[in-house]
Amino acid sequence: MNEQEIKDRIALGRAMITKFGYDEGVDDDYLTDQEMKKPQPPLAKAPMTDTAIDLPTRFQDLAIDADFLHIINSRKSHRVYTEEPMSLLALSYLLWCSQGVKEIRGKSYATIRTVPCGGARHEFECYLAVQNVEGLMPGLYHYLPLTHQIEFLDEKDALDDFVSFSLCEQAWVKKANVVFYYSCVFYRAEWRYGIWAHSPILMDAGHVTENLYLAATSIGLGGCAIAAVDPPLANEVFGLDGVEETIFYAMPVGTVKAEDKEKEDAFYAFVREEGL
Repeated sequence: MNEQEIKDRIALGRAMITKFGYDEGVDDDYLTDQEMKKPQPPLAKAPMTDTAIDLPTRFQDLAIDADFLHIINSRKSHRVYTEEPMSLLALSYLLWCSQGVKEIRGKSYATIRTVPCGGARHEFECYLAVQNVEGLMPGLYHYLPLTHQIEFLDEKDALDDFVSFSLCEQAWVKKANVVFYYSCVFYRAEWRYGIWAHSPILMDAGHVTENLYLAATSIGLGGCAIAAVDPPLANEVFGLDGVEETIFYAMPVGTVKAEDKEKEDAFYAFVREEGL
């Protein structure tokens, strides 16, 4: 790729961010599918199997830090995990805090969730690679937000290798208790925002993982959001077409301890070594 091609690609990326709702080359009479009164897509993906598992919701049984400022100040990315078991209640809490449905607006017009989203479209699905959660068989799962359940998809041989390869061969993710994989069902956002949907999608993704960060911190867990995902591999394993729905973002979460600070700091040794 030559210098001009690089500049052109950068310009395209910047334009996607800056032209929400306005594009000089688009006719003034452009209408989105919502404006044309086309049927809206489902609020959430239908179950993929008949193996739904109810999640516990007695969150008062968790030792939740009630000091919000302490949570904000304590939040950081964690890449070192103790490999102690995570409780099913803790996993349920993380899912609720990052994708839970509080109510349905209108006649199934929109879900009101624990995270904000442009137009309340909530275009994401959450898939899980569960490695060490009490009461769950290690394997692949899918979150059902409308009923706050998870469904078991597959045992998946060499699960730790899959999570590593699907996250661009990062070895540290193998020790996470669970990896959250986020897919985007594009048309949920495109129905409302049409050709301008894709910039808000990226904003909405940040809302989800920040809630996951804060929820994990509030119960003494840690995680690290990752953009370095291999979509074709993850899509194949979770059975997604990669066109209408594709995995594009992930976040491993695990049990952590303060004594591992030196190991965490080792990930940034290059800062010292290169005098940055």
